[in-house]
Amino acid sequence: MPASPEAPPPTSLAQAERTPPWRYALGMFGTSIPITMIKSSIVLFYVDILGMDVRAYAIVMIIYAVIDAIDNPVLGYLSDRTRTRFGRRRPWLLIGAPLLAASMIALFSPPSHLDGISLVLWFAVFAILCELFDSLLNANYGALLPELFPTERRRGLANALRQGFQLIAMIISLALTPVLTTSILGTEETTGGFQLTALLYGLLAVAVISVMALGVKENPDHARQQRPRLLPGVLEILRSPLFWAVGLTSACYGIALAILLSGVQLYVRYTLALPVAYAFVLQGIVILVAAGGLPLWLRLIARIGALRAWRVAFLVLGASFGLLYFAGSLPTALGAGAVLGLGWSGMMATNDLVIARVLDLDAARHGVHREGLFLSAFGAFGRLNGAVTGVTLASLGLLFGYYSGETPGSQPGQAFRVYLCLYPLLLCAVGAIASRFIHVPEPGPDSAAPLGSASRRQDRPGRTS
Repeated sequence: MPASPEAPPPTSLAQAERTPPWRYALGMFGTSIPITMIKSSIVLFYVDILGMDVRAYAIVMIIYAVIDAIDNPVLGYLSDRTRTRFGRRRPWLLIGAPLLAASMIALFSPPSHLDGISLVLWFAVFAILCELFDSLLNANYGALLPELFPTERRRGLANALRQGFQLIAMIISLALTPVLTTSILGTEETTGGFQLTALLYGLLAVAVISVMALGVKENPDHARQQRPRLLPGVLEILRSPLFWAVGLTSACYGIALAILLSGVQLYVRYTLALPVAYAFVLQGIVILVAAGGLPLWLRLIARIGALRAWRVAFLVLGASFGLLYFAGSLPTALGAGAVLGLGWSGMMATNDLVIARVLDLDAARHGVHREGLFLSAFGAFGRLNGAVTGVTLASLGLLFGYYSGETPGSQPGQAFRVYLCLYPLLLCAVGAIASRFIHVPEPGPDSAAPLGSASRRQDRPGRTS
């Protein structure tokens, strides 16, 4: 019988917080390095350089979204039920890291003789494997945040540190990648630079994730609870209105970011009419401002709460895409990029905290810690970004005649202005409106109390946002 929310199993707070926040946060560097390269370079690599049709790209992404909707809950379920002397999450992290690295290297290393349907099949197999192992890593890594840091103060610190490590990873994997792949290790028209860069990033990711996984200390109390069941757990999650509200709203941010990452190099090439390597400058200013903005958003969260700060971040992010749409040169694009970095910083600082509150409520109500299953269900929303990105990219063929680098049409500049700016702007507008209707209980006045305790008071009169 599940433990009652009113009488949860005793948890040693000191035991749960033995892991230093920086040690856990380091893992974000390792998980971000490979997937950021994939998301930021895959369209340039397969569509613009290798000439794969955007419609084929869209079909693959839609198929993947269907597969991912099934495998995400299963991955989280397996993680929640795992019982080993090394913990529930750590074995999966140590297994998933090399599998993701190998899949990424293969994705950027198609045999030179592949063309047409054979190229599409190669892309489909390894793109799906990359997303599968990325889901595996993130379900387990994300589940550790509320488990390792049950107090709001330390959780906020750990989240801020991991977002900082993510930004460092993006300086390497996002801003530096165009220079490595098209200038230092290769050229704009060849693929060798992508293969070498993928190899370097893969090795780095495996090393960092392994160091993090071997250093974290999971809470043993969670492993002593009953193992959650798959179907009842999924049904309970699907019946939660808060799951749908937060998941879909968060997906608006995730999809907008995925479009940004996949299109920025082509925006620089076609809309700004500059070499792809100049994406380093634009992406660099976005990342630097995002890094500098994290402390500001943390102060705002302390003043008004994560939920209200989340709403503000949506507005800032949406405004930045509007400014980027009207940019006609690199200097004006850099100005818009600075605003984008500020909005993105706000979403990084707040989005995971809002989701973590939903996990706290679930654990309090049902007496079972199933963060892996819940986060994987949220991940299914996040993986919509692949399907939506594919559909929006395919729309460029219908609207502007852009089908690939071999058939770019007569308006590729306007095509990627719409792709990179207008679509994300609409998504952020929807997210900003939806966030106004979401209410999750905030922590009580004692920020040192376990969040689970605060969540268990959610049915009593108190503060909500």
